[in-house]
Amino acid sequence: MPKLRFHYFDFPGGRGEPARIALRFANIDFEDIRFPAETFVESTAGFMLKQVPVLEIDGQQITQSNAINRYVGKLAGLYPKTDFEQLLCDETMDIVEDITTKIVPTFFMQGEQKKSAREDLCQNIFPKYLKFLEQKLTAAGGEYFADKRLTMADLKTMMLTAHLCSGALDHVPKDIVSQYAPLLVEHITRVSQHPVYIKGQ
Repeated sequence: MPKLRFHYFDFPGGRGEPARIALRFANIDFEDIRFPAETFVESTAGFMLKQVPVLEIDGQQITQSNAINRYVGKLAGLYPKTDFEQLLCDETMDIVEDITTKIVPTFFMQGEQKKSAREDLCQNIFPKYLKFLEQKLTAAGGEYFADKRLTMADLKTMMLTAHLCSGALDHVPKDIVSQYAPLLVEHITRVSQHPVYIKGQ
């Protein structure tokens, strides 16, 4: 087994949490390097792209959360083995990444600018993407997004939808997910009660 060092913020959730959960669930030895948001600049100074998550594998830095999720998912047995089911898993993770990249800029806004941007997300972005994710979940059988079992796609989706429901995002109603994709609310419960998630926390 290669030596693994994982760099990400010191909070549960976000882009880095699915990989951390998978590694802990599978009892894979890794160095969990966490840092507060306040030290982001210093903590990422040694990274070419100055962003996280970063997974070091025997000293080689790997970026991009979905690439990391695929690699870790294979190590942990949480990534499909057939080409088509891998495609479904990847599609779901990329959809969630699309949503995340639209939310992140609003974290750096203040006042009316943030309010306006978040309201636009609620009116024009979240409904479309949440409905699409629900359709994909239904097409895959209604419980999990790929392989008829929990995969990295489910962990990544649950991180996002649970955050949207948490009330932590100003100007985003806590019922935004249930409004447009009630099956995703059931999915949050299913994943949060799954042994993979429970053990990996």
